[in-house]
Amino acid sequence: MNQRSAVVITASNRASQGVYSDLSGASLRSGLTALGYLTSEPVIVCDDVEAISQEIIKALAQKVRLIVTTGGTGVSPTDVTPEATAPFIEKLIPGFSEALRAYSREKVPTSDLTRGLVGTCAQTLIINLPGSQGAVKDGLVIIERLAGHILDQLDGLDH
Repeated sequence: MNQRSAVVITASNRASQGVYSDLSGASLRSGLTALGYLTSEPVIVCDDVEAISQEIIKALAQKVRLIVTTGGTGVSPTDVTPEATAPFIEKLIPGFSEALRAYSREKVPTSDLTRGLVGTCAQTLIINLPGSQGAVKDGLVIIERLAGHILDQLDGLDH
């Protein structure tokens, strides 16, 4: 099987303005690469529905198999990643988000507040992760457990 492609999109006003480095996006790229995905440098955008949407459109046009966002999943006024992602999701996979919250809950009780969505668009899996490095680390565990199976199902393979 060919190596599956992945795109990392970081939604952060401060990282996009150069106020601080995008550590979560870098960690996510490194983790996805370690899991066998062909992953380019993270794309950093401001917390804006249009900016996030444009990057999703680009990734879908390139037929990327996995799009993972980091940041913008909370409840602050600037957190809009789920709103940017929702129009692209054809089949919602709430169990993935539930698995992430369950895995993270004991370490970080506020992980239950993430509004991140997970779902498919044609042959692509889209995952929203919170913006912390801890959430990325936990998210990679769930990606390792579930993403391959989801992508296999999108390819018509049964287990």
